[in-house]
Amino acid sequence: MVRFLSLSSGSNANCYYLGNGKRGLLIDLGIGVRTLKKRLAEYDISFDNIDMILVTHDHIDHIRSLGSFTQRHKKPVFATETLHKAMSTHFCTRGLLSGCVHILEEDVSFKSGEIEITAFTVPHDATQTLGYHIDFEGVKFTFITDIGYPTEAAVKYASMANHLIVEANYDIDMLLRGPYPKSLKMRILEDTGHMSNDQTASLVRRAFHPELKSIHLAHLSRNNNTPKLAFQTVSDALCEIGVRVGEDVLLNCLPRTDSSEMMECS
Repeated sequence: MVRFLSLSSGSNANCYYLGNGKRGLLIDLGIGVRTLKKRLAEYDISFDNIDMILVTHDHIDHIRSLGSFTQRHKKPVFATETLHKAMSTHFCTRGLLSGCVHILEEDVSFKSGEIEITAFTVPHDATQTLGYHIDFEGVKFTFITDIGYPTEAAVKYASMANHLIVEANYDIDMLLRGPYPKSLKMRILEDTGHMSNDQTASLVRRAFHPELKSIHLAHLSRNNNTPKLAFQTVSDALCEIGVRVGEDVLLNCLPRTDSSEMMECS
């Protein structure tokens, strides 16, 4: 049985775990190493069971602890050549990934045992930002954690998933009426910014298929969104196409700073 755990999902830190008890992987490592160890230990997961780390992009909330963890534990770090080049000079990872660099090509599958990984690019204001489609023992996950708008590639890979982890960063009314300066609001609203609840709802509506079992809304803004608003917006969109949330598909919002419940996925 493959298990999914969100260890943190928000602008402070991001980190996700997939594993089967024998082996597992992390997507990003923005939380502290002690926090990571503690939260994994709650489910009897040790660092020994982590085989690799996948990196989505080089913003600090996604790679804050990647360098220190890799230097000590020597786990393979997977990303594109472009992203690895950026991390070679980033203060969080500079000189700390030596011997652990593994290159992925965009839209080309890489297989490690029973795990098949495909990275794809998404628009976001980092050096390069990746989504991941992961086939883990036949259970398919798509991670789209930071994205400016729902691209055709994002819809394509989301429509292949049994379990979708997708950004729902802000409610448009909360953002526009909120305290952020105009320049920051514009950055968030741009096509290289973040995805709104309405945009996430559009992506989910287009990508939904009968084999999609769960949707996890990620990276909710503390200041410009609420779990209730994000859930309702996506739930309403699914209802419009005849999908019953709670019966046909599980829908939930991932905690911003805490771990989620461990989910067993099939």
